[in-house]
Amino acid sequence: MAEQYILALDQGTTSSRALVFDRAGNIVSVAQKEFRQIYPQPGWVEHDPQEIWSTQAGVAAEALTHAGLSSASIAAIGIANQRETTIVWDRETGQPVYNAIVWQDRRTADFCDELKTRGLEPLVRKKTGLPIDSYWSATKIRWILDNVPGARERAGQGKLAFGTVDCWLAWNLTEHRLHVTDVTNASRSMLFNIHRLEWDEELLEALQIPRSMLPQVRSSSEVYGRTGTAVFPSPIPLAGIAGDQQAALFGQMCIRPGMAKNTYGTGCFLVMNTGDQPIESRNNLVTTIAWQIGEHVNYALEGSIFIGGAVVQWLRDGLGIIKSASEIEALARSVPHSDGVYLVPAFAGLGAPHWNARARGTLFGVSRGTTSAHIARAALDSIAYQSYEVLKAMESDLGSRIAELRVDGGAVANDLLMQFQSDILGVDVIRPRITETTALGAAYLAGMAVDYWGGIGDIQSQWKLDRRFTPGDDADNAPAYLQGWRRAINASKAWADAV
Repeated sequence: MAEQYILALDQGTTSSRALVFDRAGNIVSVAQKEFRQIYPQPGWVEHDPQEIWSTQAGVAAEALTHAGLSSASIAAIGIANQRETTIVWDRETGQPVYNAIVWQDRRTADFCDELKTRGLEPLVRKKTGLPIDSYWSATKIRWILDNVPGARERAGQGKLAFGTVDCWLAWNLTEHRLHVTDVTNASRSMLFNIHRLEWDEELLEALQIPRSMLPQVRSSSEVYGRTGTAVFPSPIPLAGIAGDQQAALFGQMCIRPGMAKNTYGTGCFLVMNTGDQPIESRNNLVTTIAWQIGEHVNYALEGSIFIGGAVVQWLRDGLGIIKSASEIEALARSVPHSDGVYLVPAFAGLGAPHWNARARGTLFGVSRGTTSAHIARAALDSIAYQSYEVLKAMESDLGSRIAELRVDGGAVANDLLMQFQSDILGVDVIRPRITETTALGAAYLAGMAVDYWGGIGDIQSQWKLDRRFTPGDDADNAPAYLQGWRRAINASKAWADAV
């Protein structure tokens, strides 16, 4: 029998990617395509759902072609996706009724304040593990129903479907036969009871969202159906789904309670496995589902940082300080430190542990001696500072310190950032040999469902170390650096509150 492979679809915030993995967990082929970011007005972020689908389908075909494979060589497909991004479409035509509203979008901040005023925050937290925020899918669905002409009426008639990006891809991959999501994506909606593992009728009623819009919720590793699209001439089992950060946690093999990873992507997402019991955060973190395999559910604590690597894109596209993202490390290294400059990249508000939707990006400590290098250094430092805040909140909730932080995502190639992260945290930062852990986690979940891998025991040994960053000389300066960061954060909040 010909060698079989696993295809992982990694649908992210700025690009669609497809990766082919072999049985040893090695990458055989990669294809990627960026797509448009749509900004109708300040604080609003949208994507074209059809472009999401077309780019994802295109790179899937391209990845197979690069590897010289046909769809018959693919044992299963796994999906990892940008979470919370909300798509509503017509069940009959398959056409979206509005652009996808992206997780970064803040248009429903006022409605979230209204929900808090109504006293719903404790109920929402108890059932979903989430604070009320425009980050989640629920208020985005509500906005579409209230602002797209005829949408609420059609939804009431059962004609509209809601899904996060995983659901949208599954719908299109199966030629509109499958309307499913998994527990990890459902847990990010602010509508899903993470204890009972079901859509919550009380919350649906409070937000006036028809139950008929919602997909069926399944585990993270099972055969949901088979592809029926022209992209794949031979039907392939669709067998794994997880939100990108949960997929990365699994791909990093953070399978024991207390193990944590940080993904440095458009945003930063620090996730800690807490085992089979949800831990209610006392520090404004999110209690979420890590994955479900069979009947077993793993929970996690998560802190979401809205702007991570995106701050480098801003330096490139907004300020023109660099021409490509890869230039930032050399520019930042040209100075020994930021010289007291702090950049708070609250371009879409502040996420965990602050949850301040109105905060905006601010730059402090600028003098006549400040150069583009200092600003570049401050931008990289801001990623590490924000990650520090989230990790310390996690340690407080857990009641113990973590031993190490596993890292992945595009920015982990930046040795300067990784070393500074270790210095600030005071713990080892561990970079794996394969940093494509989001796609790898999706591949593992899919492969386990079709017995491509026998189970976690088969894949655990595949994790390999690339480099360990240990706290260095700059760790002695961490208290002073962090004091300056706290001043900058407080000033940024004061700016927002002074309106």
